[in-house]
Amino acid sequence: MKGKIVILGSGPNRIGQGIEFDYACVHAVFAVQEEGYEAVMVNCNPETVSTDYDTADRLYFEPVVLEHVLDIVEREDPEGILLQFGGQTPLKLALPLLEAGIRVLGTQPESIDRAEDRELFRRLILELGLRQPESGTAKSRDEALVIARSLGYPVLVRPSYVLGGRAMKIVYDETDLLEYLEEAVSVSYERPILIDKYLQDSVELDVDAVADGEEVLIGAVMEHIEEAGVHSGDSAASIPPYTLPQEVVEEVKLWSRKIAESLQVRGLINLQFAVSGRDIFVLEVNPRASRTVPFVSKTIGYPLAKLAAKIAVGRKLRDLVPEVFERLERGESHPASDFLPADCKLFTVKEVVFPWNRFPEVDPLLGPEMKSTGEVMGIDEDFGLAFYKSQLAAGNRLPEEGSVFISVADRDKEKVLELAEGFLRLGFRIYATTGTHRFFSSRGIPSEHVLKISEGRPHVVDLITNGQIQLIVNTPTGRREVSDAYFIRRAAIQHGVPYTTTVRGGYAILTAIESYLRLKREGRNLKVYALQDIHRRG
Repeated sequence: MKGKIVILGSGPNRIGQGIEFDYACVHAVFAVQEEGYEAVMVNCNPETVSTDYDTADRLYFEPVVLEHVLDIVEREDPEGILLQFGGQTPLKLALPLLEAGIRVLGTQPESIDRAEDRELFRRLILELGLRQPESGTAKSRDEALVIARSLGYPVLVRPSYVLGGRAMKIVYDETDLLEYLEEAVSVSYERPILIDKYLQDSVELDVDAVADGEEVLIGAVMEHIEEAGVHSGDSAASIPPYTLPQEVVEEVKLWSRKIAESLQVRGLINLQFAVSGRDIFVLEVNPRASRTVPFVSKTIGYPLAKLAAKIAVGRKLRDLVPEVFERLERGESHPASDFLPADCKLFTVKEVVFPWNRFPEVDPLLGPEMKSTGEVMGIDEDFGLAFYKSQLAAGNRLPEEGSVFISVADRDKEKVLELAEGFLRLGFRIYATTGTHRFFSSRGIPSEHVLKISEGRPHVVDLITNGQIQLIVNTPTGRREVSDAYFIRRAAIQHGVPYTTTVRGGYAILTAIESYLRLKREGRNLKVYALQDIHRRG
């Protein structure tokens, strides 16, 4: 044995910090063992594989906090410590461990701090000539109001240090902002809040990459199906991107490489971008394992977390995956991934699973705060069918006929015209509440008027209860409508009616139903793609 390596887990698994980090930790354990080290696992949740008695060589079932980690390091005297596999919890220990004289393996604490510290990261993005959404940091209520007015509503507000998007919110006006400041957070010099210009109607992208300080390989570029503003852990995502032009995807890959190289990343890095038209904006960079690492690894057939751990103990990418570099040097580049062969035509779609049934009072509305507890994956050569399979796996069987209820905010009405026309073309009937019904009528789109809960009976929830609505497209608007919409969404959960709270989600559902109905007309069944068959190499 070469010595010991300590691996820090994510601590208690909770909504906002997923089981995906346990996956990454287990792969890190296997990797350091393969490299001849003794793996010492530090984690404190009995429901994880990393805390199974036979996973690591030594297990410390302890809280992932500085005091306990220092005691363990003193006892074990390891060659170093790995932080990047347990999510945000161990990453926050980077600088304190450095100050304590403990060797951090992989991406160094100074680089982690550059990515985590808002001002340092802003300077890095400016140095690289890249773009970020306009933003500000408020240390008082009055400062928050001034910053929000200067940026222009809507804005995204959040506390300085958040896990899983906790206490984050999209604010559409000053009244909402004041309510947020009074109820959600307390603002002070010690606890400032971050305010970002919210990029409406933009497409969000996630990138997972692995680097060794010299080379950077893009694991995958994922296009979120929900609009930017929905937490990346809660958004469905597609590999490769299904609506964006290839030149935009290539630019995102280039930006990702620049940032990873500048931060001297050794191991994993996750980057999040928003694309508005042809303009790209950097939203966030995390020099660690992300929630999408298992999904990306299964898509590309390479265990990114294992590669990252091997890099952290001194290996190089060119030695670990020589066949990938050979392919790239021959110019055989896949649109969204350095690892996939250029001729791979499959779409893989990640869909998330929510615990709504276990929380009967919670509003099942997607936003910047993470609420999901699991993920599934659909694979097909056709994006619509891959998305359809992902919905089946998540327990949402999309309807083949019946009625679609559409009720959307004023800002979304123009965007749902083609959506309504698409459902009508497939033979669906459209139900709509007053404002949306009136708008459809003015554009010549037939729809049946249905009352909101606040307008009398029979109302929309009655129709859902009676089985007259098979699909719901409902984007939130003002306070009264949010109250009505809450009961609509809860009724959908209770009666198993598929629904979406985003326009892009509605179009993805339409595409999926179109693809599935076409498949049936052709007398074909859904095809099963086994990961073992897809990734069988030589």
